[in-house]
Amino acid sequence: MESFMKGIRGDAPCVLDMDPTHTVGGGVEDFYGEDHATEDQLVTPWTISVASGHTLLRDKRHNKGLAFTEVERDAHYLRGLLPPAISSQELQERKMMKNLRSYEVPLQRYQAMMDLQERNERLFYKILIDNVEELLPVVYTPTVGEACQKYGSIFRRPQGLYISLKEKGKILEVLRNWPERSIQVIVVTDGERILGLGDLGCQGMGIPVGKLSLYTALGGVRPSACLPITLDVGTNNETLLNDEFYIGLKQKRARGQEYADFLQEFMTAVKQSYGEKVLIQFEDFANHNAFELLAKYGTTHLVFNDDIQGTASVVLAGLLAALKLVSGNLADHTFLFLGAGEAGTGIAELIALEISRQTKAPLEETRKKLWLVDSKGLVVSSRNESLQHFKKPWAHEHEPLKTLLEAVQAIKPTVLIGTSGVGQTFTQEVVEAMASFNEKPLILALSNPTSQAECTAEQAYTWSKGKAIFASGSPFDPFEYEGKTFVPGQANNAYIFPGFGLGVIMCGAIRVHDDMLLAASETLAKQVSEENYTNGLIYPPFTNIRKISANIAASVAAKAYELGLASRRPRPDDLVKYAESCMYTPVYRNYR
Repeated sequence: MESFMKGIRGDAPCVLDMDPTHTVGGGVEDFYGEDHATEDQLVTPWTISVASGHTLLRDKRHNKGLAFTEVERDAHYLRGLLPPAISSQELQERKMMKNLRSYEVPLQRYQAMMDLQERNERLFYKILIDNVEELLPVVYTPTVGEACQKYGSIFRRPQGLYISLKEKGKILEVLRNWPERSIQVIVVTDGERILGLGDLGCQGMGIPVGKLSLYTALGGVRPSACLPITLDVGTNNETLLNDEFYIGLKQKRARGQEYADFLQEFMTAVKQSYGEKVLIQFEDFANHNAFELLAKYGTTHLVFNDDIQGTASVVLAGLLAALKLVSGNLADHTFLFLGAGEAGTGIAELIALEISRQTKAPLEETRKKLWLVDSKGLVVSSRNESLQHFKKPWAHEHEPLKTLLEAVQAIKPTVLIGTSGVGQTFTQEVVEAMASFNEKPLILALSNPTSQAECTAEQAYTWSKGKAIFASGSPFDPFEYEGKTFVPGQANNAYIFPGFGLGVIMCGAIRVHDDMLLAASETLAKQVSEENYTNGLIYPPFTNIRKISANIAASVAAKAYELGLASRRPRPDDLVKYAESCMYTPVYRNYR
């Protein structure tokens, strides 16, 4: 992928050309006693001063609700401000889960969880960690998509920074308005391509908020070190522009030099405010900006695009794991993509890199195993003059084909991957064709949310007569076909980015390199057990995600040290144990 980005950058230096000695330090600093290693220590609930009374109950980081002990109620002037009953955190969790399960509408559960996050941070993360498989679809896809669409109506209080064109020339000042100073991860969006829902403008804030909740719950990155940001450069969504409740700028999107200058000011201000080693994750930018931003800032900042790199890494992990269920090595397979945007080309590039690494074949040669279909048909060399730059590496010699079905019949892929953002495009004819020349066709319908999936799990299993190995971007329930229960896998980026981010932070990495993504993929693939394979799964269950994230963090950090991109010295002897020790734990603390 670095070579792919270099094609966009031109002669600019690559990541490994940077001098790792110009920065020092790295790792993590535990200002609030949030790490597992300090769990048994008494802490002081500092805000600007020692929090007490009504102020303490309104402080989401230190509030425990009815879990304050008798001693704490006396010491912090809470008598009379709380009912006399004392609850454990476990009892509070059971009560909250009972309430959540009583809601019939997913958006109500989402709002309830966001309200909890704003009043009792530790309870929010305790519940999310303990019930991750049940609540992941609530705090993130698919429910977060509906939340973003209705964000103007459900907005109650800001959960991140909104930086609009009104703040141009003052972005550094705006960053200083955020109360935390030790920021380690920023997730930023301009809202132009939210999931498969299109341009939602300022209302895309739900995505950075949701992603960073998962950085904490699944990867153990402390919530105080996370900063969600929405860059409001306008919207071209006419519905939002005419909506009286829309919370963003009511103007068309900035383009060209105005947009580039705004982003340049933002990136400069972030580094000036938070230093060299803050991880900036680009999220849900449109194709025409996503590749340019990653190429431009990949050698000057610690940047990561989850749509391009995170999706690629998690899909590659699933393919590596699937090799135990299908025959051959990765190089023996032929891949066909529906969708040639950020996700599709990013996945294709990482697969080609892995095949090149395994076979020692040139990258230009391994790319020929991968074919892409876009809105105009098969991407072929005769279309080169009209293709966007990021599609050109995938334009192979072949006669033009207009439809996906024609491409499937001509290319005869063993793996079909959907990143189109358009639902129901893996038709019955397409799936039946895949099953006709593959004993076990691998079908990945990755588009989010669920309504935009290229096909459902039921359709994939039914139309392939139970032959398909299926995974999707959003969750599907198990499905029974002819007496056998199939458990669809979920190629969720949440397997990768939380652990990847923790690994980058804990080693003080100064840049992201492709080999770090490959290391994350290989580590995730190794977490799939024989029991998982028996059920047809190519991803491990999310119940073990914290352990998985620690292993991914360790492998990413190890690769960063190997490449000379890690600044934390000395290197910890046991990176897995070090990762676990750095993880935020949400159990309540005892206050002096």
